[in-house]
Amino acid sequence: MQAIAKALVQAQKEFGPALKSSTNPAFRSKYANLSACIEAVIDGLNNNGIFLMQPTHECENGVTVETIFLHESGEQMSSGKLHVPVTKHDAQGYGSALTYARRYSLMTACGIAPEDDDGNAATQAAPAKAAPKPAPKPVAPPASMEGKNEGPWFLKVTTEPGTDTATWVTIVQDAVKLALEHATTEDDLLALFGNNRNIFDKLKEISSEEYVYLTGEFKKRKDAINTKA
Repeated sequence: MQAIAKALVQAQKEFGPALKSSTNPAFRSKYANLSACIEAVIDGLNNNGIFLMQPTHECENGVTVETIFLHESGEQMSSGKLHVPVTKHDAQGYGSALTYARRYSLMTACGIAPEDDDGNAATQAAPAKAAPKPAPKPVAPPASMEGKNEGPWFLKVTTEPGTDTATWVTIVQDAVKLALEHATTEDDLLALFGNNRNIFDKLKEISSEEYVYLTGEFKKRKDAINTKA
């Protein structure tokens, strides 16, 4: 395994960040799709004689993907198998789960993560004497949250043509988290949940795990609001 180990070390030096190049126009949130993740590592791998494979394995309740690095010497290395369950058993459901599994298996195997603008900003040197921040002002629900009936707290989640289901779920998560940041009362939370019940019902149908996760985020925000009160 000496040849492939040495080649992988050299290849990783050439890896770039998985750029969040796809955009949700409604909330201006970005995410790194599968092609962006592959683009971040494929040149580094190929330049060092490594072929990337992501074979699938038989699975009854979802998809199982394995990321394998095959070196020109004949040596190969596997990152292990990643299983992603499927809640919607049709072509779209399996296709979305496969894209999701390939993306996360690849990022895990290569040790990369989506580019984080906030994280990058946090690493910049702080000024010697930071000016005191003004007291925060009450923030009303942003205009981008308004949807049908021209009322507040209606999320408008739109995606680009051909967006897979897993990406839609990620965009919904980003949108809800953004909305929760602006919720200051329990009434806000009730309005946010009630006015977007159709979105949450669709999310629950696609992925019950992600639905449970977001309802947990609602509870965290409610506890935070009650603590301040």
